[in-house]
Amino acid sequence: MRHLIIILGDQLTLDNPALEGFDPAQDHIVMAEVEEESTHVWTHRQRITLFLSAMRHFAAQLQAQHLPLTYFKLNEHAYPDLSSVWQAMLEQHRPSAIRVCEPGDWRVWQALQAVADQYSTPLVVLEDTHFMCSRAQFQRWAAKYGEKNSSLRMEFFYRGMRKKHHILMEGDAPAGGDWNYDHDNRQSLGKQGPQDLLPPPVFSPDAVTQEVMALVQERFAQHPGALDMFAWPVTRDQALHLLQHFIAEKLPLFGPYQDAMWQDQPYLWHSLLASAMNLKLLNPREVIVAAEQAYLDGHVPLGCAEGFIRQILGWREFVRGVYWLEMPALKSANYFQHQQDLPGWFWTGDTHMQCLSQCIGQTLRTGYAHHIQRLMVIGLFSTLAQLSPQQVSDWFLAVYVDAVEWVELPNVMGMALYANGGRFTSKPYVASGAYIQRMSNYCKSCRYDPKQKTGENACPFTTLYWAFLIKHEASLASNQRTRLMVKHVANLSVAERSAINDMATLRLQHLDQL
Repeated sequence: MRHLIIILGDQLTLDNPALEGFDPAQDHIVMAEVEEESTHVWTHRQRITLFLSAMRHFAAQLQAQHLPLTYFKLNEHAYPDLSSVWQAMLEQHRPSAIRVCEPGDWRVWQALQAVADQYSTPLVVLEDTHFMCSRAQFQRWAAKYGEKNSSLRMEFFYRGMRKKHHILMEGDAPAGGDWNYDHDNRQSLGKQGPQDLLPPPVFSPDAVTQEVMALVQERFAQHPGALDMFAWPVTRDQALHLLQHFIAEKLPLFGPYQDAMWQDQPYLWHSLLASAMNLKLLNPREVIVAAEQAYLDGHVPLGCAEGFIRQILGWREFVRGVYWLEMPALKSANYFQHQQDLPGWFWTGDTHMQCLSQCIGQTLRTGYAHHIQRLMVIGLFSTLAQLSPQQVSDWFLAVYVDAVEWVELPNVMGMALYANGGRFTSKPYVASGAYIQRMSNYCKSCRYDPKQKTGENACPFTTLYWAFLIKHEASLASNQRTRLMVKHVANLSVAERSAINDMATLRLQHLDQL
């Protein structure tokens, strides 16, 4: 054998650079389902189902092209992890080299390198051309930007990417004259709530997916999450259909309401495309071009197209670069030294806080929550409640169908929790319950009052927010982005500060009962 070609579970594209120059007479592909990938974090059953079903559909695509493939199904072998599969293949075939596209997970990369070293087999790791900014390019940008700045900023990276790829540009200037339209894209839904909202397409499980679901129900019966609402795209055709639906039906209103939340409405105008892109069923270029073309055709406002494109061309590419720049230190970051264990209701949604009950409940039902639910409800509470960043990060990786570590870890540790001390964010994302009240209708049916700092009915978000400001008053006052926020703390009397701290201590001691 010339090349043993490894295709990982989130590399499901024929454009995989490891397949370039493939010779069926000399090369062989291996794909494997192994238990460790579902148990190194306590993985949601929908996430397991999505990965296994998409992998099996892609394997069938390779087999239809008569490419030599060894595919290890989870229920048909005894290998506990990827390393043992690779070791077995190397023992059997003794290839001249291993070829693989860059893994999206540091843990997998290290395991792969260790196996290659063990068998003294050259490991050829190919640049992941799925992304629009390579790791080397990002490192060069970060080094140059860092010469003048103490921390990295996505906004300036994004502007460079717009220019480089000529997306939403008019010559050398941004379309419409502004680089972003955040000021138009932070509207609440008002008292009327979402109007004329179409449900997303439903992809009924085919025989392959049904077989996987039965396997997951049996083998991972104790894992979190329900399977009855599974409807995620597991093939490229399904992913393309979801993209077309989003561009035609959802993108025209995505912009203004992308930060809004509403009870029992988990999807609103969001694309639901992240899992398909992260599995590489969709290429980010075709998604961006579709959104840009919708604007050029007059189908969607500029602010909607720009806000969506920024999430992909800007933030998605940026956090991937940050992940590889900051690993492995990013995984152990804990700027605030938070150590609290996750409350048990993170795995059930059974909390009196209606916002968290809604966001975690829908996560367990669907494997999905949109970015504000993750950042400004679950992430916000995790910061204010002093939860262990490592436990929170593992939870996020476990429960969301679109979670791959390169995108999940920087978002959680850097953006949501400020655990890396602001390496690429300008401030901790903290707020009182008033923010959630403004951006949703969750508070209407909640036992807690977001206006109250203390007392039995005080919103835990509000109590813990004020306690956070008191505790970190000095550092927040020195940050231009948080200086005004913390100025209000100076107006609190000694008695008020004491009451808030006492209430916060009580809340932290009884997180499971909130």
